[in-house]
Amino acid sequence: MHGEHRRNPGIRFRLAERADVPAILALLADDEISRQRGFGTVSEEVDAAVWQAFEAIDADPGNELIVGVEAAEVVATCQLTFTPGLSRNGASRMTVEAVRVRAGRRGGGLGRLMMAYAVDRARDRGCRIVQLTTDKRRTEARRFYESLGFTASHEGMKLVL
Repeated sequence: MHGEHRRNPGIRFRLAERADVPAILALLADDEISRQRGFGTVSEEVDAAVWQAFEAIDADPGNELIVGVEAAEVVATCQLTFTPGLSRNGASRMTVEAVRVRAGRRGGGLGRLMMAYAVDRARDRGCRIVQLTTDKRRTEARRFYESLGFTASHEGMKLVL
């Protein structure tokens, strides 16, 4: 497992701990599209499912839940999933999901630092591809990812169960 990583004296990226979960949930809910999906309303069943999901992510060596911490506060998060594959001559890939930066901190380079950290994690784990999806309504996010060199090479599809 990797240790903490510094790219900026005020920001530290590390694996999330159980105590970080409420702050991560607040970041995930601080978004209009997430609210439209019903995120942010936490019933007892949802609460139990979230804790179970955190335990599963934490125990899975193929997943890393990352937080960006500044002055002991979680200000950014993302989840990294590492997938081995037979395609592309056995290339492993990393999928980046649930990328969030605290509302008051957007536009200042924090997301760029976190994505650089994520790409470094992919290289550290021998991945040859980094992939992500973004909601089509998130035009600013799409511009952000394109500015980092991501290309919209595939059409993403989902089936909600």
